[in-house]
Amino acid sequence: MLKVWGRRNSINVQKVMWAVGELGLAHEHIDAGGSFGGLDTDEFGTMNPNRRVPVIDDDGIVVWESHAIVRYLAAKYGAGALWPEDAGARARSDLWTDWVLADLQPAFIGLFWNLYRTPEEQRNWNLIRQGIARSAILFQLLDRHLSEHAFIAGDVLTMGDIPAGTQLYRYFELEIDRPSLPNVEAWYARLQEREPYRTHVMVSFEDLKGRRTF
Repeated sequence: MLKVWGRRNSINVQKVMWAVGELGLAHEHIDAGGSFGGLDTDEFGTMNPNRRVPVIDDDGIVVWESHAIVRYLAAKYGAGALWPEDAGARARSDLWTDWVLADLQPAFIGLFWNLYRTPEEQRNWNLIRQGIARSAILFQLLDRHLSEHAFIAGDVLTMGDIPAGTQLYRYFELEIDRPSLPNVEAWYARLQEREPYRTHVMVSFEDLKGRRTF
């Protein structure tokens, strides 16, 4: 059986769990990381020498790094669905996945850490304002792309929706100024109609407030 290690309020773990939910995969979830610990054990270090979550073990195939896991699960279990058969749609899924890794998530997670996970008296407001501005630019870029597509790669949900879509719940829940994002908001509404998204992404992060721990 597929095993997944990670804490449910981790954005990277949420990507994997959302994919698992969309694919309807039987699995065992093992709490790890953050307040659950478990990353310092020899067993975990053998699976992932970086000692980070998420990690999966799919009947002996161990994969770490959230985007690699999503791609693996989509390729193995989601052909024609999360894993597009059309090469162009698959390329669009891939390029937006890599864009999240290179641009969107570093900007937004930097903002989230500096604003939400840093105790109020320790906050650096210059960094916070920079994070708000950079995140706005990137979400506006995504908004322009979504003006022509219902989902990241076209008219149906694919693996490409997962990395960017997982950022939305926290972005829209934070008390910050945001630009007008009508297409992103419409996409977000479509994602919220999906039970796996509600279950695995729209997870309270209240316990992370003011806690600068992994």
